Amino acid sequence: MKILVIEDEPRLARNLAKAMQEDGYVVELADNGSDGLFLAESQDFDALILDVMLPGLDGWTVLDRLRRSKRTPVLMLTARDHPQDRVRGLDSGADDYLIKPFDLPELLARVRALIRRASGQAVSRWEIRDLEFDTRSRTVCKSGTPVVLTAREFAIVEYLLLHRGEVVSRTQLYEHLWDENNDTLSNLVDVHIFSIRKKLGAELITTRRGQGYCIEA
Repeated sequence: MKILVIEDEPRLARNLAKAMQEDGYVVELADNGSDGLFLAESQDFDALILDVMLPGLDGWTVLDRLRRSKRTPVLMLTARDHPQDRVRGLDSGADDYLIKPFDLPELLARVRALIRRASGQAVSRWEIRDLEFDTRSRTVCKSGTPVVLTAREFAIVEYLLLHRGEVVSRTQLYEHLWDENNDTLSNLVDVHIFSIRKKLGAELITTRRGQGYCIEA
């Protein structure tokens, strides 16, 4: 999943990026509202973490302008803890509001929930034939036996599960699961799909020739 963090406190931004990357996310950072809004409008992100007090454009302005064109899930992250601020954020189009200081596992859980809801999925566990997936613990079991997937393999499966029944193109997978500066070969997605099928069964992921991949509904 691809996350944009708009936060002007360098240490917090770095720590957030590191934690989310370790959790399998692709993360982009912006340290001011103007750059953050440009990135949010010009790219497709699965979720956005937005500070309120930012140089340039403040978080309220970023959210207002973003909502004119995109429905990217937004978690507002701020030290402003007055009830009226929370009301303003939610009424302005934020999907969630978290007060600093915050608990990192809670933030990660809220981001996962935002992404699930935006994809029309309310659960963090899926069962498909003899397979069980848990996106909260990031585990997979086949016939009750744990199967080890790499972080990238799990990210691909998770993305396809969140878009279950839809055909997802190679380009879409690449854009959401790899850093845009990654200069690896274009068949990287195919290589990971092959490995996933080898571990979990060839029937899990269907190939639609010329279109992409799909986990059937």
